[in-house]
Amino acid sequence: MPPLLAVPNVSEGSDRDRLDRLESAFTCGATLLDRHFDADHSRSVFTLAGAPGSLTEALAVGAEEAVETIDMRGYSGAHPAVGALDVCPVVWFRPGDREAARTEAVAAAEQIGGLGVPVFLYGELARDPGRTERAYFRNGGLAELWLRMESGELRPDFGPDLPHRTAGATLVTARPPLAAFNVELDTGDVEIARAVAAGLREAGGGPPGVRAIGLLLSSGRAQVSTNVHDPLAVPLGEVVERARGLAAPLGARPVEAELVGLIPQAALAGYPADVPMRGFDPQRHTIEARLAGATD
Repeated sequence: MPPLLAVPNVSEGSDRDRLDRLESAFTCGATLLDRHFDADHSRSVFTLAGAPGSLTEALAVGAEEAVETIDMRGYSGAHPAVGALDVCPVVWFRPGDREAARTEAVAAAEQIGGLGVPVFLYGELARDPGRTERAYFRNGGLAELWLRMESGELRPDFGPDLPHRTAGATLVTARPPLAAFNVELDTGDVEIARAVAAGLREAGGGPPGVRAIGLLLSSGRAQVSTNVHDPLAVPLGEVVERARGLAAPLGARPVEAELVGLIPQAALAGYPADVPMRGFDPQRHTIEARLAGATD
């Protein structure tokens, strides 16, 4: 059976010693395809490939290291987060692997819950339609999650009834590949980025499956940070052009972009040459190329 993928996101983006330890933990039984560190977001993303069973083991070992090394009580990243291991999706690349990915995700969730970290299933694994979006758990941050769990409003799918004292909670799902894709504007006005994000996200009339927020980076640039849930139906070029159209009346334009993790090759269709993706290499940042390299 072809390997499954997993994309654990941890709430640490700058401490290289911690990140090296986390990488070593997550690769106990899995192959590292990519890693992305982001100090502004205080977030790092590891893309792993592994066989069913061994991938669950790798995620459990990585989760344990995250619990031991990341203290959410001091979290100040620009990216919303509720846990040391904040989200942990298991990804199927071939439609026939969907059920295997779902089984693996639930097994990983159970293992993480056993570490004393409450786990919430989201996306298509959510046991209630209201719990499908990550924002449902993240709104208000970890402090608000504490209050909701203490009141009994919110109960986890696995693990204890309150957040871990230092590691918070973890969100787990199974899904096809998405694109975590950031567009930087030629302005330092974060309100412009927020306005572009509001029009770009699906809820604001943008393409289906697009989630977006506006942020200010330490470089002084405003950024539109997106998740594109179906980058085959909505390729990255379409996201850039939508952002361009929304930014122009506000006196701004996209000047650079950033991919977090890996994408399917087809997501690059029609990508504009005038908005380069920083550090992008199609041999290192497409799923097809990395899987081919991992199995050679």
